[in-house]
Amino acid sequence: MIRLRNILLVALILGFALLASVTASAHCDTMKGPVVATAKLALETGDVTPVLKWVKKEHEAEIRAAFAHTLKVRALGAEAGELADNYFFETLVRVHRAGEGAPYTGLSAENPEPAIEAADKALVSGSVDELVRMITENVAAGIRERFGRAQETRKHADKSVEAGREYIEAYVLFTHFVERLHLDAKGSVVHKAKIEAVQTEAAHRD
Repeated sequence: MIRLRNILLVALILGFALLASVTASAHCDTMKGPVVATAKLALETGDVTPVLKWVKKEHEAEIRAAFAHTLKVRALGAEAGELADNYFFETLVRVHRAGEGAPYTGLSAENPEPAIEAADKALVSGSVDELVRMITENVAAGIRERFGRAQETRKHADKSVEAGREYIEAYVLFTHFVERLHLDAKGSVVHKAKIEAVQTEAAHRD
């Protein structure tokens, strides 16, 4: 029971960590993401206010100007309006991601990541239960999979150098995965550099 609660706690905090780093994922730069959805609403109503929360204060003037320009071009016809809308979507998402220190590589038509989609649904429904279940299951499965591989290769680690290396590789993947979860759960600024180092190294291995 205690073990399950620990996994659940890690899963919850990991979920918040994923939300905090959403600008680095394919979420806000999709046509189905919340930034573009807010932009569409603003264009329909002619009020730029709803989109301003997506950008930092120092970028507000740029977005206001782009919005005003878009409304003028929209008045020229359907085709011009479509081009103008896309221009505004691109500008808003680019500025939003720049404000978060994330690169912009264009808008995509992809669906948001399942975890992010579930997080958005949780906020709309007012219930986080489904999100907790999904993240908890994924975290538990990730730990068990890496543990199983490390445990199995450990049995043969001393039979040969190659077998030993196979075990070490599985061991590193397992312990780094767990460490990433632990560091994200602690969420300490002191550990930020270590988290980034672990994630960078793990990215080359995963």
